[in-house]
Amino acid sequence: MTALLVVLMFVGFALLDVLVRGARDRMARARLRKEREQVIETSLRLDFTHEAASLKRVEVPAPRARILAVDDEPVVLDSFRRILVLAGFNVDTVESGPEALGLVQRNDYDFVFTDLKMPGMDGVEVVKAVRHLRPDVDVAVITGYGTIETAVETMQHGAADYVQKPFSEDELSDFARRLLLKREARLEAQRLPTVRIVAPSAASAHPHDYCVPGGAFLSEGHTWARIEPNGQVRAGLDDFARKALGALDGVDLPRRGETARRGEPLFTVRRGARSARFCAPLSGRVVQINEALLRDPARTVESPYDQGWVCLLQPSDLAGELGRLRIGQPVVAWLQEEILRRRALPGGAADALDDWTVLEERFLRSPVLVG
Repeated sequence: MTALLVVLMFVGFALLDVLVRGARDRMARARLRKEREQVIETSLRLDFTHEAASLKRVEVPAPRARILAVDDEPVVLDSFRRILVLAGFNVDTVESGPEALGLVQRNDYDFVFTDLKMPGMDGVEVVKAVRHLRPDVDVAVITGYGTIETAVETMQHGAADYVQKPFSEDELSDFARRLLLKREARLEAQRLPTVRIVAPSAASAHPHDYCVPGGAFLSEGHTWARIEPNGQVRAGLDDFARKALGALDGVDLPRRGETARRGEPLFTVRRGARSARFCAPLSGRVVQINEALLRDPARTVESPYDQGWVCLLQPSDLAGELGRLRIGQPVVAWLQEEILRRRALPGGAADALDDWTVLEERFLRSPVLVG
């Protein structure tokens, strides 16, 4: 009986906590909505006619994005301002295409929302002009029932998407949020990679942040080599290969005592039916292998320069072959080129490539092997 009471008390406290949290969240949302409504009322009393004759501007703290909406119907623009500001966006509105283009040239917008049917300059012309003047700005088309076909055609001129009017508050808010998510994903994929020289124990999980171990040499086949105090060489795969491969199921290690030749296969990694071979960065005899990878192959990609090392080599021609590897700043420049080359492949912007055959042929084979 006591145990049942304890359980019931625990469940009661849990339900009470959920209710309190829910009430607190609803109060916070209501407070935020009220603050944004006050912002709308205040901002609409300001005069921005020096920028554009019909311009009305509403700005909120910490906006999700900045939107310029153009429509020749003031009532539609009123809806835009109220709905999008309450959703957390900064919003400028104007009533003509030429005014919109003037603002686009002077301000940084994330999106332009344009009506299709407008006197003077229609929405198709606005789409073309904005994409010409500011290709970094995403354009969305507002269309009525009779102009859906034209709205679809504007996407051939660079429009990101279209929404049909009349729209509800939820429909327009959801539309703007979807556009924002697509834009953020695209910009993230286009962001130039960062390559940093770090300690061997450091590794970044961010898809656009690549690490190179300080003091280690990198080969053309994306294996690294670090010279130990006794003259032996520790080897493994680099951060480029780690991010291109993703998770691993297994690692096929070389055998102790076998002879490795620079540019020829040294070890293999696997995931499901996929496999990729990595070539030896230097020639020599395998004197030790990282048997921990047999039990936990994830170490290879979780800690590629530290716990994920693959084997230890006794080099046979260290002085002759070391000059063919890269170290320090040259590695940074070369790795950035490799990352951009990978992105140019179909699906290359994803966190991991599905086609390991392409990865091996294009990036993991040393000139010694393919020549």
